[in-house]
Formats: sequence, C-alpha cells, structure tokens
Amino acid sequence: MTTPKIIDQIHELILEDHRISAKSVAEQLGISRERVGSIIHEDLVLQKLSAKWVLKCLNADQKHQQCHSSEQLLEFFQRDPNDVLLGAMVTMDETWLYHYDLETKQQSVEWQHRGLPCPKKFRVQKSTGKILASIFWDQDGILLIDYLPKGQTINVEYHLSLLVQLKDILKGKCDGKVIKGVLFLHDYAPAHRALATQKKLAYLGFHCLDHPPYSLGLAPSDYHLFPGLKKQLKGRHFSSDVEVIATADT
Repeated sequence: MTTPKIIDQIHELILEDHRISAKSVAEQLGISRERVGSIIHEDLVLQKLSAKWVLKCLNADQKHQQCHSSEQLLEFFQRDPNDVLLGAMVTMDETWLYHYDLETKQQSVEWQHRGLPCPKKFRVQKSTGKILASIFWDQDGILLIDYLPKGQTINVEYHLSLLVQLKDILKGKCDGKVIKGVLFLHDYAPAHRALATQKKLAYLGFHCLDHPPYSLGLAPSDYHLFPGLKKQLKGRHFSSDVEVIATADT
C-alpha cells in the first residue's frame, strides 16, 4: 500500500540525488520497482529528462546583450506592423558545401518486405573537399551567393567587396529598399564586427541589427535557409567545386 511516509521517503531520495534510478530507490526502501515507478509518475508527477546541450553558458553581460537585441527587434516590429520590417531586412551567413555530405536519416529510409533484415549503413565521414559560400538573402529569396576562391580566407577586404556587390543588386531590384534603408543582420564573425565593416555599412546606408555572440535565436540562415540548401546536396558525390556550385545555384 502506498502511504504518505513512503512517498516522502522516495521524494527525499530523489532530492538528494536527481540522477538516482528507480531500481536503486526500490532496493533502498525494500519495495517493488513497479511501485516506485507508480509513485514517481503518479503521486510526485516527476519525469526523468536528459540535460539539454547548449552552445555556451552565457554570463550576465551576454544575457543582457541578447535581451537588448530582442527588444530592439521588437521595437522595429511595433514601429512598422505591416511587414515593413521584413521587407527591409537582409541577412547573411557563411556555410561549407561539401563534395560529399552524408545523407539524412529520412533520405535513407526505404521500403522493405516484412521479416527482412533492416538495411545497413556504414559510418562514413564528410569529404575533405569543400567550398565556403557566403549567402545574402531577404524575404523574397537569394540576393547574392559568393564562393570563396581557393587559397583565400574571409577577411575584412573580401567581406567589404561583397557588401558593395549587395548594394548594386539591391539598387537593381527597384523596389525602394535602398531608399528606405536596409536592416542588415549578420553574426559576430571577426570580419563582420570589424570597424572597417561598420563604417562601410554606414556609408552604404545599411542599419546593422545587433547580433550578440552565441545568439542562435537570431540566426535565420541556420534554421530556414541552409537546411533546404544542403538537403539537395546530401548523399550526392561531386568531383569538383564547379559541380557543387552548379547544383547549389539551381
């Protein structure tokens, strides 16, 4: 019989060690494993969860930065409720495109007759051949994709040249975006936060939205654009950068 005393004893053991197993609780109290499970789930209303992996434990200043950035975006939305904010926003990010990238688990699913063994898939690594793509986009789609030449690294000069190209492309859209001003969102990479970059953005008439370090919630490319782009590349073998680029551009 379940009594308040037993419930309290189980609760105390769990409070002392949040990782204690139901089997250990049952052994210490001399009751069945099933009874312990029933008390934990029904009387104490507890469940066992794995710790969620996060990129970084933010300090107080970083948390304040993220809060300030979110308030800034909210202020823009409240000021222009009729999708003006989205129409003026341009975001960019870089991503690696591989000559061979593993197919997703969903892509590897195949029909099989009942009773047959499951198909096997051996563990393989991504290819060493890869190319870095810098992608600029807005609510209407891709504005600019530039592929980093072999032997070159992303530095301030390279990034500034892309911003100039972006300005010319926006002028060609003839939708008033440049006249109204661009709300520009990019991450905290060194070439992005450099003083020369900030000056160039101001000269081009771009208003740079704040993007504190480790702000995954402010990275729309990672959650919206890149998964769809890479899905068409996964599981396919390419012999050169040219083939990867041709497929990515389609």
